[in-house]
Amino acid sequence: MSSREDDEALARTAVAALTLQLELAPKPGLPDPRDLRARATRRDLGSLRWSAKALTPGFAAMAAAARRTGRATPELRAELGAIGRCTEHSVALTGGGHRGALWTLGFLVAAAALDPQATGSDVTATAKRIAAHTDRRAPRRPSRGSSVSAKYGAAGARGEARAGFPHVRRALDALATARSAGAPEAYARLDALLTVMSTLQDTELLYTAGPHGLRHVQAGARGVLEAGGTSTEAGRAGLSALDDDLHARAWSPRGSGALLAGALFVDALPVTAGAPTRVA
Repeated sequence: MSSREDDEALARTAVAALTLQLELAPKPGLPDPRDLRARATRRDLGSLRWSAKALTPGFAAMAAAARRTGRATPELRAELGAIGRCTEHSVALTGGGHRGALWTLGFLVAAAALDPQATGSDVTATAKRIAAHTDRRAPRRPSRGSSVSAKYGAAGARGEARAGFPHVRRALDALATARSAGAPEAYARLDALLTVMSTLQDTELLYTAGPHGLRHVQAGARGVLEAGGTSTEAGRAGLSALDDDLHARAWSPRGSGALLAGALFVDALPVTAGAPTRVA
């Protein structure tokens, strides 16, 4: 079993993964280093970095809960839910944001704490076992995401977790493919993001843009990948056009950003206390 220091190392690695996702550019419709408050995302990158750090205690508590419980039980699922809701409140005091990343990374952090040497699909499989249980203490009022999921039949964040984070696995595959082809790391990560965007039923997009808008974004992401990906001149031109289009429409594929952060976290595993953070 992991120590308290290992729990804290997992938390720091999760926050580092989220920060890397924030700093990646250009991300179509998502906050990145180019952002000022005047842009369509209406989120200042500095405040998002600060609120990302506020997730650290929550992630450490989730890892500790999993280490203490030792198995993917209903009790662990309920405790993770309670910690997550408290963390949401704390992050709101720092400016808010990262709700999707909190839950995606929270499940993955807990899974990594249950099996400290696991990597890749083994981590997502453990997360699936945790998410299979119902959070008995969850508020009965529906969230915006669950309402949109029910309206359009989309899997949503809950379905993604219960399916074992298929889009995290797809992002990991995209990272491996791009790296093996010699793509620079930033382009590999952008290709992974676009891979997620090309198929994810993003409830944030469904809420703001409807099914037609979701299909428009998915097709745009596929177009960049089919042009050769972001390591090619044609792919970068397509990415720039998609970026301009989504910012002009004020459409934000936030679910894809959260899942990329999850993939970057899993990519950095295993994590142990005393070792340098491997997300870079």
